[in-house]
Amino acid sequence: MKENYSAEGIDTIDLQLLNILHENSNHTTKELAKMVNLSPSPVFERVKRLEKNGYIKKYIAILDAEKLNQGFTVFCNIRLKQHDRNIGNEFVKDILAIDEIIECYNISGDYDFLLKVTVRDMKHYQDFVFNKLGSVTSIGSTHSMFVMAEMKNTYGAAIRM
Repeated sequence: MKENYSAEGIDTIDLQLLNILHENSNHTTKELAKMVNLSPSPVFERVKRLEKNGYIKKYIAILDAEKLNQGFTVFCNIRLKQHDRNIGNEFVKDILAIDEIIECYNISGDYDFLLKVTVRDMKHYQDFVFNKLGSVTSIGSTHSMFVMAEMKNTYGAAIRM
């Protein structure tokens, strides 16, 4: 196994565990132990250490947006009206309170932020833009891109071994 990482304090077994848990965090300690050829006790301790040291942030269930009637995904570029601390902080506070926005990134380039938005359909997105995004006073302009199909989503950091 090639060691292509720079994380201190973890070894290839830890990377194997992270990779396995990244694919499916529902494995028991006993199953994990069998997969990495260790007994359950050291595997349990390793996983606890990886959690404590922040390599594992949390365990979640990946929900099917289509089945929950939120399958229309839009990436929305945001340009702020002005660039100062108060406007930036106000924008972030407002964005955190909007449920349809599931991801928000501060980016470089022509825009200041990139939002990932999930809604029911185009009509719902139009309502979202006018009534929710439109109420965020720190926004100067927006540019929306509509997802036609998702080709890849690894749900977090990829493990490269």
